[in-house]
Amino acid sequence: MNVYVREMRAHRKSLIIWCIGMIALIGSGMGKYAGFSSSGQSMNELMEGLPKSMQAILGIGSLDMETASGYYGVLFLYIVLLATIHAALTGATIISKEERDKTAEFLFVKPLPRKKIIGLKLAAALTQIGILALITWIFSLVIVGHYSDVPIAYDIGVTVAGMIILQVLFLLIGTAVAAYSKKPAKSAAVASGVLLLTFILSFAIDLNESLEALKYLTPFKYFEAENLMYGGGLESAYVGISFALIVILSIATFLFFEKRDLKI
Repeated sequence: MNVYVREMRAHRKSLIIWCIGMIALIGSGMGKYAGFSSSGQSMNELMEGLPKSMQAILGIGSLDMETASGYYGVLFLYIVLLATIHAALTGATIISKEERDKTAEFLFVKPLPRKKIIGLKLAAALTQIGILALITWIFSLVIVGHYSDVPIAYDIGVTVAGMIILQVLFLLIGTAVAAYSKKPAKSAAVASGVLLLTFILSFAIDLNESLEALKYLTPFKYFEAENLMYGGGLESAYVGISFALIVILSIATFLFFEKRDLKI
């Protein structure tokens, strides 16, 4: 069976679950917006009264919470966290599962070079995160649009574009870790640990301005909703750094896996 098709079939159930989870997150989040907006309270004034630490955790920033797109910007912090966790786990498991499940011998004795097998696996992984991104974009447009009186296509589009770059970046962090690791079963945990560390660092920077110089160490600061919506869209510097990391991690994935001894 073609490696690409095999991987798509193997991950289809988990992908469906992740997609349902994403739809539920968007739907329930915007449902809360409807409840707040109908209460007659000023959401901006309510949020301004919260401690700075709580505002950072909620990802409020300068977003206008009284608009549907502004509220979505707050929700986007958790949307992108869900999407990147899926990407990191997909990247790590799609490389390491052959050794974990003791199927490496079956796969790698086929008349295919390792580079081609890894390339097909990466193509399958990219397809999966692309499907999740597409579902996120479509349901964000539908659900947020339902609560908005003004056009929201640009705001949704630019945030999802930033999310896709982060998905690819963390996918390749997962594949690079799995390709290098001598303990395949732990590669997903390591990739998730890297993701959570960078996510926590982004909070720390919001809480302490003296840490601002560290923003280049956490990709979550590259594509924040308030900057994407109100700051002119995707910043070329952050996009450039992201693509440089994507190229480096792609090369590392192929090189590490080409040289490692497989446990069968």
